Amino acid sequence: MLRRFLACIFFILIFISISQCGRRGGTLTGGPKDIDPPVLLKSEPENLTTNFKSSKIRLYFDEYIKLQDVQDQLIVSPPLKYLPEITPQGGAQKYIEIKIKDTLAPNTTYTLNFGQSVQDNNEGNPSSFLTYVFSTGDYIDSLQVSGVVRDAFNQKPDEFISVMLYEIDSAYTDSTVYKKPPNYITNTLDSTVIFRLKNLKEGKYAIFALKDASKNNLFDQNADKIAYYNDTISLPSDSVQLPVLTLFKEIQDYSASVPSYVARNRIIFGYYGDRNEELKITPLTVLPDSVKTRILKEKNKDSINFWFTPNELDSIVFLVSNLKKKVIDTFTVKRRKVDTDSLRITPNQNGSLNFEKSYYLEANTPLIGIDTTKMKMIVKDSLELPFTAQYDTLANKVDFAFKKEPEQNYSLELLPGALTDFFGQTNDTINYRLNTRSYSDFGTLTLNLNGEVNYPVLVQLLDNNNKVILELYGKEELPFQFKYIDPGTYFIRVVQDENENRQWDTGSFLKRIPPEKVSYFPDEIEIRANWEQNETFTIIKQ
Repeated sequence: MLRRFLACIFFILIFISISQCGRRGGTLTGGPKDIDPPVLLKSEPENLTTNFKSSKIRLYFDEYIKLQDVQDQLIVSPPLKYLPEITPQGGAQKYIEIKIKDTLAPNTTYTLNFGQSVQDNNEGNPSSFLTYVFSTGDYIDSLQVSGVVRDAFNQKPDEFISVMLYEIDSAYTDSTVYKKPPNYITNTLDSTVIFRLKNLKEGKYAIFALKDASKNNLFDQNADKIAYYNDTISLPSDSVQLPVLTLFKEIQDYSASVPSYVARNRIIFGYYGDRNEELKITPLTVLPDSVKTRILKEKNKDSINFWFTPNELDSIVFLVSNLKKKVIDTFTVKRRKVDTDSLRITPNQNGSLNFEKSYYLEANTPLIGIDTTKMKMIVKDSLELPFTAQYDTLANKVDFAFKKEPEQNYSLELLPGALTDFFGQTNDTINYRLNTRSYSDFGTLTLNLNGEVNYPVLVQLLDNNNKVILELYGKEELPFQFKYIDPGTYFIRVVQDENENRQWDTGSFLKRIPPEKVSYFPDEIEIRANWEQNETFTIIKQ
């Protein structure tokens, strides 16, 4: 028994000793987090090699690396017809191999820019701006051009903007950017708006920036944003610092898309081009006398609705004419099994009313009449409130005007027959419950503009999602006052409306029309309840 007791004591003491030793060392960790990017140790052939004749390049690093989106991020300048083959794509290695599958031009300096595609295997730290340069001639070209890209309308530019140089020679025209890749190319990556084109040779160049959706180094008006610089860039010089390149999406050239039945009583005609294109839709098929038609523009879309009463035609032939551009298209639209559009009424505001916005009801089918005797506005649960209702034929909505008082409850009642649409459908009994809040629940913002301002201007109050909450239009210098703003964080956008159409207009590359100037107030604005805030926005030259 004594031996067993002593043995137990012995094992307990050993256990305690081991536990104490473990505690002295503290919690085991993997050490500090690796934040260092891979380092290029050597390359074969060496970087900056002249008289380059190899078809294979190897780059060796100080640690295991992986490739991330290398096909999207690798930029070869001047561009090659066939992209190099990069291996290995999977697994961790300490090197990458580049196989050139194209014929290299003589006496040309090439740059391979890997962007941030080469990363360490463990933490994904990128080797930013990793480049490999070689020349098929006797020397490395050393001239450079740098600058900044911005977006014409959005506060933040897109990621991975391609910046391209075209040599101006006897073959260069304004259409070259549509047809041929550039002589030199780089991009802005995803973390900066600054670009730098290096290893350029002497010459005269045109410069462009593209948000190249198809990644083919060509300008596609239907998909890409473009920025251009009007002047010629002349090299040599030690460097050229350009003004800001402003990127914009052009309005597509007009073209009509194939129309189709979207309902048994509606055919939709879509198109590309200016949203305000003057289109005429004419049925070439003889319609029965019993068939009535109505044409209505789709709200905020590049499309037109052709409404018609019931018929048994299997197909209808249409003529679609652009009156302004004198373009004519013919389409045959075949019937298909779809549901019929029924009348639906939608208010633009629910619940709490905005003191600064009008109140209206929209219909999804064309309205042909309203009957105000079947409408009633009630205030304080029992008193009738005078109002007016007016039908807007272009917007297919009914605008209501009535006096709004703070901290009040309203009820808008529509009896059957108050609204009648093109098909003879009427509304059911509808009751909209509305209210207003106290003036003290809102804040007020007064904004003064100075600096580089050309009137008229459109001043917009934006929320965190860049949605326009309120907007004001001014033709001369005066304070812009936004009233009845919900407490919260907002932003300010100012559009200098050169053509006075009360909206922002984009540019045109071939016509050399720049987009209208847009400026954002540099700071977010905090609006508090029952508080008036004053701000001054000094707009700088772009």
